[in-house]
Amino acid sequence: MKRKSSPFNKQLHIFSGTVYPKLAEDIAGYLDVELGNIKLKKFSNGEIYARYMETIRGEDVFLVQSVSGDVNDALMELLIMVDAAKRASARRVTCVITHYGYARQDKKSAAREPITAKLVANLLEAAGCDSIITMDPHQGQIQGFFDIPVNHLTALGTLADYYKEKGLDNICVVSPDAGRAKAAKKLSDELGADFALMHKGRPAHNVAEITNVIGDVEGKNCIINDDMIDTAGTICAGMKVLKDKGAKAVYVCTTHPVFSGPAYERLEASVAEEIVACSTIPVDESHLQSGKIKIINVAPNFAKAINNVFNNESVSQLFDPDFAL
Repeated sequence: MKRKSSPFNKQLHIFSGTVYPKLAEDIAGYLDVELGNIKLKKFSNGEIYARYMETIRGEDVFLVQSVSGDVNDALMELLIMVDAAKRASARRVTCVITHYGYARQDKKSAAREPITAKLVANLLEAAGCDSIITMDPHQGQIQGFFDIPVNHLTALGTLADYYKEKGLDNICVVSPDAGRAKAAKKLSDELGADFALMHKGRPAHNVAEITNVIGDVEGKNCIINDDMIDTAGTICAGMKVLKDKGAKAVYVCTTHPVFSGPAYERLEASVAEEIVACSTIPVDESHLQSGKIKIINVAPNFAKAINNVFNNESVSQLFDPDFAL
């Protein structure tokens, strides 16, 4: 990717946290820059240390981190990287958060609960982050938790292109719950497909019950679209319901492959023809051998966004406005 000269002849610096360096390397490769040199380690008591091994004074710094896996360590590492960059006199620090941890806690669903997605936003701002690039947080309202610019990317266009190339016919895009309905409907519109909605209840965290399907799925190739798959309980319950309702085949697509606990085993044993996820979170390669789980590389999406932010150009022009969440 050819980059324009930035204002004031500043250089683009990309640094990676320890969660997903491969994705950061891919992003840097698309931008034709070297990944920056940063020293990250832990003291014996678990405290995190960060030091930039090259000068970043007056420069634009992009920190790539997926807040996943050991979520608390990943988040703390990112905050420390931001603080170190500001203390090293970086001109602008942008956090490229490929997966925004704690995004599911975006509202109070019961008394005396936290809104942790807002807390994380506060922490990032307090650390000195100047702007955010992220992809498909749990709800679009999370953008409003920040008082700094948030560039909200979406994987819907990438997923739509994948299914167009796959050449499925008689498609019905299915939302696993009401919260995902808007995004799933946009995917169905892009594919020229029918739309259906599942009614889901949650008796407890990571426990889901599908009580009804609104829409005709009989004899159709159903694509369930969600922003993330965690333990896969919801998705697998939804697949079974769709098959019981007469679906010809069930496909699943998601942006964030959290895949915790029994997720891999559940997905491998599920009735899905294929589970497609984006490369926002590292996935255990040993579970990709069967071919049922497929990962789509979204490094180009992040690279284009970084390039435009660096050059003070529009990010929204990179994506179909009809896909803006």
